[in-house]
Amino acid sequence: MRWLNCHTRLCFNPFLQDRGRRVDQTDTEAGFQDVHVMVCVGFGFLMAFLQRYGFSSVGFTFLLAAFALQWSTLIQGFFHSLHGGHIHVGVQSMINADFCAAAVLISFGAVLGKTGPAQLLLVALLEVLLFGVNEFVLLSLLGVKDAGGSMTIHTFGAYFGLVLSRVLYRPHLEKSKHRQGSIYHSDLFAMIGTIFLWTFWPSFNSAPTMLGDGQHRTTLNTYYSLTASTLSTFALSALVGEHGRLDMVHIQNAALAGGVVVGTSGEMMLTPFGALAAGFLAGTVSTLGYKFFTPVLEAKFKLQDTCGVHNLHGMPGVLGALLGVLVAGLATHEAYGDGLGSVFPLVAEGQRSATAQAMYQLFGLLVTLTFASVGGGLGGLLLRLPFLDPPPDSQCYEDRIYWEVPGELKDEAQGSLRAEETDTRA
Repeated sequence: MRWLNCHTRLCFNPFLQDRGRRVDQTDTEAGFQDVHVMVCVGFGFLMAFLQRYGFSSVGFTFLLAAFALQWSTLIQGFFHSLHGGHIHVGVQSMINADFCAAAVLISFGAVLGKTGPAQLLLVALLEVLLFGVNEFVLLSLLGVKDAGGSMTIHTFGAYFGLVLSRVLYRPHLEKSKHRQGSIYHSDLFAMIGTIFLWTFWPSFNSAPTMLGDGQHRTTLNTYYSLTASTLSTFALSALVGEHGRLDMVHIQNAALAGGVVVGTSGEMMLTPFGALAAGFLAGTVSTLGYKFFTPVLEAKFKLQDTCGVHNLHGMPGVLGALLGVLVAGLATHEAYGDGLGSVFPLVAEGQRSATAQAMYQLFGLLVTLTFASVGGGLGGLLLRLPFLDPPPDSQCYEDRIYWEVPGELKDEAQGSLRAEETDTRA
């Protein structure tokens, strides 16, 4: 199959090792299937909470994922698996493409309901490119360890989307404020996405790691961290909620923060107790973010974060990166034994000390924030071009603009829009 020119071809290699991550030759499709379900089903339904934007939430997730998977295969192939003029693809390259698509969908959550499909595809074109560059710098040039993507996926995707949303700030978005909430069945659909993500997250974090002790540690650490973040979310949601009631927004999102926070350190010697503590902290921070921090970001910093990606991916992602700095700095031959080489090969070979590895981890976080911020700013400037046809302020969070909707919903939407136009003229 030819790609771009006669000198670059895609070749299938089922046991490909790329992206600076290590996989065993017995790697199967099971991990890929779990990750793929998370991206296509979990993210799509998690964003289906808006009462009249369900078609777009699930449909545009499908569209962006399909586009990002193809584009990232090419971009990551150039960086990681270009050999003899051929880009080698296999199960692991498909997993890597899914990771890139996940970062794009995280950014999509920050501008959900305020952008059209043409805008989304254009910004995905830029974000996939920058994701590949950032990942190559961290994993291949700096030797940073980030198996589950606390930095390369969650932090990058969140802050890319937040800066993008800030550049696209809409001062008159209150015209569509009544559509930004949820209704009973839309929250139920979103909870389906949460359950899918929660169930498959251990596979998401462990899929790129080498089979054996490293993969077992990643799965166990993610498993315990998710359980702890879920408990802390339920407890804190009832504590800060009105009349002690649970808030479905907290449960849908903050319960997942445990998977984000151990993305970097999952394959390290975090220990079950460390995973539980990290998950509890992440769930607490995320819940408090949804309750108190999101309104401040919008009022004071003009950040209109539709899905609250700062609370689920941004802050837990940064915490996960810092946790990775701490755990990397504590790495010793005594603690890891022969497994030190599979987690920190440069430390095992004597090329770096554990402290130096920790500093590289910290520097990797700063590099990621830089790429995300600059990329989000550039993407926002591109999306402000008028010919991209963004939805007007009065029709944000509305499926009817881009989709054929069932009759009764269409009549309801048309009546609502006519009323808004009357109010605008008045």
